[in-house]
Amino acid sequence: MFKQVLLVLSVGVVLATLFSAWTSRELVANTLVGKLGSTAVPVVGVPPDNDLPTPTPRPRPRLGIVAGHWGSDSGAVCPDGLTEADVNLVIATLVKEKLVAEGFDVDLLKEFDIRLTGYRALALVSIHADSCEYLNDQATGFKVAAALSTTNPEKAERLAACLRSRYGSITGLDYHAGSITVDMTSYHAFDEINHETTAVIIETGFLNLDRQLLEQNPEIAAQGITAGILCYIYNEDVSPIETSTP
Repeated sequence: MFKQVLLVLSVGVVLATLFSAWTSRELVANTLVGKLGSTAVPVVGVPPDNDLPTPTPRPRPRLGIVAGHWGSDSGAVCPDGLTEADVNLVIATLVKEKLVAEGFDVDLLKEFDIRLTGYRALALVSIHADSCEYLNDQATGFKVAAALSTTNPEKAERLAACLRSRYGSITGLDYHAGSITVDMTSYHAFDEINHETTAVIIETGFLNLDRQLLEQNPEIAAQGITAGILCYIYNEDVSPIETSTP
């Protein structure tokens, strides 16, 4: 019996040796060993499993910038032909560029842009300028009005406070609180946008006495508006500023 068992084992060893010698590498690669290898360690050059979920990038916060009178009318006009609409568009475009550089998606909107209907964004700022006529020596400075019809008027007030603080300190202009008009407080876009969108309108200065800043140094005006918007978004400290007497 022992000899028979030994004979069977010997024959098995011989057959196994012959099978290993004659089997190609391609056949071995398709056996269980090959499958285990491909499962345990990814093969270089093989694309990842298409069944795995693809990461979806998080959307960037959206902001809206209205270039006052753009696409509608000229706004205030100076004797030499300079228009408020042109000044507003230059400043608004610079603001958009700065905010995009900060990592936001920014819509540059016309005065009566169809996108304003139900517009949803983290914040919306409409940029305008004041008269080009000489009124008096006090007709200088900027002003801001918040959209109080919003669902969260306290947010609009905070955005307005941030703009007053940052724009005033960067441009050096006084805040001209006494000349805020109904056209500002009841600005048409405030009623068109989604009421959860925080919104304000800013008059960046008077095209007469503040023209050098608005026309020749729009970068400074744009920086002041950008800083005000970032102040609101990042909940920065807002220091009170003095207001001028109109």
